[in-house]
This record gives sequence, C-alpha cells and structure tokens, in this order.
Amino acid sequence: MGAACRSLAAALLLLCAALPAGAAPSATAHVFLVQNSGWMEPFYTDPASQFKPLVGALAGAVVQPGDALVLAAFNQSMPNAPSPRALLSFKAEPKAVRSRVDQALAGLEVARKPGSAALADTDLGEAVQAAIVSALGGKPGIVWLVTNNRNSPNNDQATAARNREFYQLIHRGAAIDKVVAFALRMPVQGRHYSANGLMVYAFAVGAPGERALDALLASGRVASVITERPARLKPLDRDTVRLSPAQVENAPGVAFSQAPGGTLRADVDPDARTPQASIRWQLENAMYPYTITSAELSARSILAGEDRKIVLASSRVDQLAPGRPVPLGSTMQLPVAQLPDKWSMAALKSAGSAYVLPGQIELRLAKQKLALSQDFRQRMAALFPGDPLPDIFTPPSTVQASRAVLPLEVRVHYGMAPLAVLGGLAAALLAALGAAAWAYGRPRLAQLTVEDEPRTMRARPGTVQPIYDKAGAQVAQLKTTLFGHQLLDVREGAQVRLGR
Repeated sequence: MGAACRSLAAALLLLCAALPAGAAPSATAHVFLVQNSGWMEPFYTDPASQFKPLVGALAGAVVQPGDALVLAAFNQSMPNAPSPRALLSFKAEPKAVRSRVDQALAGLEVARKPGSAALADTDLGEAVQAAIVSALGGKPGIVWLVTNNRNSPNNDQATAARNREFYQLIHRGAAIDKVVAFALRMPVQGRHYSANGLMVYAFAVGAPGERALDALLASGRVASVITERPARLKPLDRDTVRLSPAQVENAPGVAFSQAPGGTLRADVDPDARTPQASIRWQLENAMYPYTITSAELSARSILAGEDRKIVLASSRVDQLAPGRPVPLGSTMQLPVAQLPDKWSMAALKSAGSAYVLPGQIELRLAKQKLALSQDFRQRMAALFPGDPLPDIFTPPSTVQASRAVLPLEVRVHYGMAPLAVLGGLAAALLAALGAAAWAYGRPRLAQLTVEDEPRTMRARPGTVQPIYDKAGAQVAQLKTTLFGHQLLDVREGAQVRLGR
C-alpha cells in the first residue's frame, strides 16, 4: 500500500491544484482506475476491443467542467513497480476530457512483473484503497474502477476468496458511502486469453460523492455510455423500495400524484375534512440485483408535527423481485385539523397558489432477507463463464433491516374567492370612510332666528361658534355635528332659536 500511495503522490498534488479552495461547491473529484494486469491482455491486444474507447467516453460523459480528474492504471504493486500509476491529472474544461483521456490511454499496455516476462497480477482492493487514501486524499469524490473482476494478487488462483475480500472492503469501508456496478458485454480474443465482458464499478466516497453519483445516474449521463442497468452493492439498508400511489379511495377532495424527483404530492381541497384516506400503492424493489425474499413491513407518516402510523393491508412481503411492483393497500391519516381555514391569514396569503405542509412517509422493512436475482446470476454466468463472481454478491448477513423515505407535500389550493370578497369589503369600507371624511369636512348650513331676525350660518362638523344679538353681545353658541346642530350656553332671556 505504501508504494501505491507514493505512486499517486504527484496525482494528489495535481488534484489539489485542480480543486482550489475557492472551487465551486458542486465540483466533483473523479478517479478512474483502469486495470492493465495480465488477465486484461485480450482487452489490450484485440484490434476490435472497445475497452479504451469505453473509458474515454465514460470520462467524457460524467466529468463536468470544473471537476478534477485523475486517471491511473493498476495491477498489483511490487518493488520498483508501484500500482496504481498515475497517467493523467487535471481540472476539466468543456469538450476536452474525452480527448485527453484517449491520448493518455493510447500508449497503455499490459503490465509485466519487474525483470520478468510474466504478466502482472491484480489487486482490486489495493487499487481502490490507494484511490481513496492517496488520489482523493480522504476527501469526497467518485472512484471509477474498470476491471475484468479477476482479483488474483500474487497469482492466487482462489479468485473467489480474493473477490470476497474485495466485496468485504465495499461493505466495511467506512469511507465508501455507495457502490454501483455495471456488467458489460465485450467479447475479446487475445493471444493468451479471451473474455466476454467487463465490470465497471463506481465508488462514491463521502456524502457529497454519493449525491454526485446519484445526480449522474439520474441525469442519464452514465446511461448515455453504459446502457446496462446499475447493480447496487451498497447501501442495502436504505432506499430499498419505492412507493408510488395508484388510487385514492374514500377521500373526496384529495388527490395524490408523484412530482419530478420522487416527492409525493397530496392536493387537498380547502373544504376537504376527511380524517383519513385509503390509498393503494405500487411497491417496487429498488435494489437490483437483489430479490427481497421476505420482510416485515411497517409504515408511518410525519406531517404537520404529527407522527402517525399508516395501517397497511399487508404487513409482509415475499419474493419481491427488482422491477416487478406489487400492490399494497393502506389507510393514512390526513392532517385536516392542521389545515388553515380558508378565511385565515395563511390561506389568504396563499390565495391563487398552494399552501404547502412538508412531511414524509417512512416505510420500514424488518427481518429482511435478500437473495441475488436469478436474472443477474444468469447474466454473470454468460459474461464471466467459470468465474465464481455471483457468489461474492451475496448480501451481508448484517443487513436485516432497511428503510425507505418518501418526501411528502400536502398542498391546499385556496381559490381567489375569499380574497375577492375581502377585497370587496375593503373597497366598500374605504368608500364609506371616504364618504364619511367628505361629509365630515363639508360645511353645513344652520338656519337660526335671533331677535326675530332670520340668519344663516356655515359650520363644519365638530365646531362650536358664538352667536351674537343685534347689539353685538354673545347670546349663545352653535355646535355642529355630523347629525345636525344644537344651541349651547343660551343666555337667560335671549331670543334665539334654531330654524325660522
């Protein structure tokens, strides 16, 4: 392992330079490990081999501008012949990745042991560990391993045992968060050996590496080069099944649908107050190439601060093969008590759009037993005849439980009617206030008689004015309101009255 690390020291320095401190958070480091041990001889010597073009095409599809790339050849490290051996390291630019990888691979040949004509042996575990420790320097990224899957360090013929050790590295390696593998048909004939196929592994290192790998798989970038379905090797304890709604019963005003990205949406009418809904799901095994031979099921929903049990029509699943969904009935509680009334401020703010309550549905599988699917076994037997490869895909006995989480959004669609009504009321109120203000500010005429002399006075509501007799003495005061006039402080004996 020490020699392997030293051989990638330069690549690590270049990788660090390719990903400076100010690099975009979305940038991903990729390490491509290409096997060139003796067992790979036909892939290098057959003129029709598509092995090298495959690596270039894959790198060109998955490595994005700004990503860092290290390309290395590996076999088994020996004195004076370290492995892996870095061939290329750079920060990716648009449209340059594939050509640079093709150029670096053009001169690569099958390796031989130092000072000998014997072809080099293979150590898959050593190569992967070197990529994680040395090339990635313990940082997140994706390690791509292209191999014929014959793990034979020191020419060990017990390849099944060596492959099993490699598989244990996959499941016990704390730095490895996710692993998928692609079994590819590629018949080649060399001078010494022949082969039918290749394995391409993708090791996601760290949570950011797993997110990057998931994004590449979802985007179709990998599928643009490798059309085979990825076999998941790790993890086997989460996201093991998928739920998709098939039908909703006994819940007027509630409709379920699946949004892009897998989020389940429950569109609820604001007047719907049904406390529960009967939902029929399609339950699908998402763990190709494994069949869930048996498991106990339980489910719950977490929504609007409430953790509620979902009653399932069946608490057990048997012989659930990948890609073959089975129906599953359930009764789910709806958070109708937490939905805002259509006259509430929250509803009014959401008028014309949707008020969203985020949550999730969690499905748990207990006492889970997995078995490698027969379809996968048959494919492996055809691609790697005589190779005990399928045995190493036996799932670890420690994986006996798993959980799948389905993001959930309850969306209440409030119409514009309440807002329009309130808008009308507000307009009417503003009109009334305007009319009142106008009425309040408009001068009013007061008809008076003082000492048998008719008089007319102008006064605004809220004012008090003095009234004088013919001699100029104050005999009373006139108070004006919105509702009329009245006399105040009338002097004793004064001849003054309202009206003519």
